[in-house]
Amino acid sequence: MEFWVVYGLCGVSDIVDGYLARKLHAESKIGAVLDSVADICFVACCTIKLAPVLQIPSWLWIWAGVIVLIKLVNQISALAVHKLFCFPHTLANKLTGLLLFISVPLVFWSIVPIAIVAGVASFAAIQEGHFIRTRKMVSS
Repeated sequence: MEFWVVYGLCGVSDIVDGYLARKLHAESKIGAVLDSVADICFVACCTIKLAPVLQIPSWLWIWAGVIVLIKLVNQISALAVHKLFCFPHTLANKLTGLLLFISVPLVFWSIVPIAIVAGVASFAAIQEGHFIRTRKMVSS
């Protein structure tokens, strides 16, 4: 039960933080990077906590691994080409985060929501790489 309370608080605070930053014009490059790092930590902690109790098929783990690999290549590309870390906050990335937050509790009943998230996340990762390589949404 404690896990789900913390899960909910983290997810809601992430949504509220982003909304307030935009609404109050308090966005910053460091804030965007810290938000992305916090998102990565949140997903990693949830995966570590839930993986042992979930019945996730191997094909879905492989798909998740491919998404992570694409995101790693994106970061290596941003470092090699632009000499910076880049976490574009695209609409597709935001949608992936929201769907993932909603879908994780549902995975105990069905794998379908997480498979949908994987599809959206795949598109978001590929789009992110395109934006990084074409310098759209990349700032020094």
